[in-house]
Amino acid sequence: MKLDSRVPTGPLESKWERHQFEMKLVNPANKRKFKVCVVGSGLAGASAAATLAELGYEVDCLCFQDSPRRAHSIAAQGGINAAKNYQNDGDSVYRLFYDTIKGGDFRAREANVYRLAQVSENIIDQCVAQGVPFAREYGGHLDNRSFGGAQVSRTFYARGQTGQQLLLGAYSALARQIGRGTVKMYPRTEMLDLVIVDGKARGVVTRNLVTGAMGRFAADAVVLATGGYSNVFNLSTNAVGCNVTASYRAYKHGAAFANPCYTQIHPTCIPQSGDYQSKLTLMSESLRNDGRVWVPREADDKRDPREIPEDERDYYLERKYPSFGNLAPRDIASRSAKEVCDEGRGVGPGGRGVFLDFADSIQRLGESSIRERYGNLFEMYGRITGENPYQRPMRIYPAPHYTMGGLWVDYNLMSTLPGLHVLGEANFSDHGANRLGASALMQGLADGYFVIPYTIGHYLASNALPKVDTDHPEFQAAEGRACEKINRLLAVQGGRTVDSFHQELGKLCWDYCGMARNRDGLSKALELIPQLRSEFWENVKVPGSGAQFNQSLERAGRVADFLEFAELLCYDARDREESCGGHFREEHQTGEGEALRNDDDYCYAAAWEFDGVGKKPKLHKENLVFENVALAVRSYK
Repeated sequence: MKLDSRVPTGPLESKWERHQFEMKLVNPANKRKFKVCVVGSGLAGASAAATLAELGYEVDCLCFQDSPRRAHSIAAQGGINAAKNYQNDGDSVYRLFYDTIKGGDFRAREANVYRLAQVSENIIDQCVAQGVPFAREYGGHLDNRSFGGAQVSRTFYARGQTGQQLLLGAYSALARQIGRGTVKMYPRTEMLDLVIVDGKARGVVTRNLVTGAMGRFAADAVVLATGGYSNVFNLSTNAVGCNVTASYRAYKHGAAFANPCYTQIHPTCIPQSGDYQSKLTLMSESLRNDGRVWVPREADDKRDPREIPEDERDYYLERKYPSFGNLAPRDIASRSAKEVCDEGRGVGPGGRGVFLDFADSIQRLGESSIRERYGNLFEMYGRITGENPYQRPMRIYPAPHYTMGGLWVDYNLMSTLPGLHVLGEANFSDHGANRLGASALMQGLADGYFVIPYTIGHYLASNALPKVDTDHPEFQAAEGRACEKINRLLAVQGGRTVDSFHQELGKLCWDYCGMARNRDGLSKALELIPQLRSEFWENVKVPGSGAQFNQSLERAGRVADFLEFAELLCYDARDREESCGGHFREEHQTGEGEALRNDDDYCYAAAWEFDGVGKKPKLHKENLVFENVALAVRSYK
């Protein structure tokens, strides 16, 4: 396997513009001759499908939800970054680039991140033109707020519903193309396998989740925009249906999987309240703009938080990181919360929580201002916990959230499999070892609206792509493999539910490969995961049949992939003997408990090649070269 990043030469500021000129084009009449299959309809998938169809390509778009509007992008709350500098507070394209590189602990590719910062400005204009109702100041101008990891206000938002509003904007563009007949939309359709013909991705095999019918989709190029893999932990902020299946099955065909150990733990989530929750609930990081994070100074202080005087409170983020305070990046804020809870100063049931207190902001700004900014979030918190966050502090605790790892892609967003392009959270490219808040929505829309329309055209114009239809032997073989796996799952007829295996796997991953990891724990996980996987294939119970609506079968296929992927996650975490961003190895930290990066040995993207189930994958390295920023200690003090 060869990793060629295809980063253009020349000055950083002009790489993308020059690359756009040097790429081959498909003329308008010829675009109608090409078909692209887009898997996923969230921000990355919907924006890509709509834009490619607008250009003239024929597009098939698949999603497993009943509507593209239910993609998990809808759950994003806090905002989307862009280097508009509307606040005139010193922001710029270069500052957004630098903050993103630094926030990712210097483990991202410079050229990709700079391009992301460049096109961020265009994203806001695009979304405003679509009617996205961003918050506005009194005079009518677009408003901004600050987010973790930055000292400027560059985050555009729509209360706590930014993801929903941006997705509706992308969906409106997609719906227009569906109406024109240039996009054919296939909801309740799950990708089960990738089809490779003559070494190139030429389509996918699917299952209709309502009827159970198998489907085949041939194309000249395939785009995966299927999100991240945080549900390997079982309980996460992700929707229950989010999974790794599409990416993992592409990996098994030869697409390198990069940096799977970079998993983000979000610091502001409602703590777990029972053993049978299906997911955890995110409270937007934007709340840290006006909420102060604290715990009692003394362990086991069970008093009502309103009765604890100021001098007996520890505002630990403000104490440890005075420059950024409560807006310290997510990985740092999450580890700090775990630290004070491990000291016995956590609050709420089981001591697994810290306070997020709005009393000062309400006193200073008035309850009406806080309600205007965060009203829907406060309402959601109140409904779930039965507590009034206007009157007493919220309780929050870190939870698995976004994943920075994903399929390896080059500068053109193409994987190591020719023709397979990967967008948004499903790829690894822009965030390094940690994602700053409000940058996920930025990347998804940048990839879909402004990058893939150029780069996929270059691929189509540069390759001989003979016509392939769904009767091709490779489609038959792929469908056969998918059906064989379905029949194998149904044939086990064991005594344990799919959910019980997922819960056990999730706890195992959280205990040994969660917020903090060490070599012994990761080695233990690599012993236990194969045992659990073996039991799964001997004792799982999947009722019903494949030729019908069968949610147990859906979940069984996804959990089977998680049981294999979890090993890859732990191999990568054990191999990387350093702490950086969302990957924190207990053996590698400073005396003050901060992450200790090892640039001499680990300044690379780890791209893993599949070598068989149960075997250690092969490691390939893309060395990261920093020509425009100096590698430095990532300090927020």
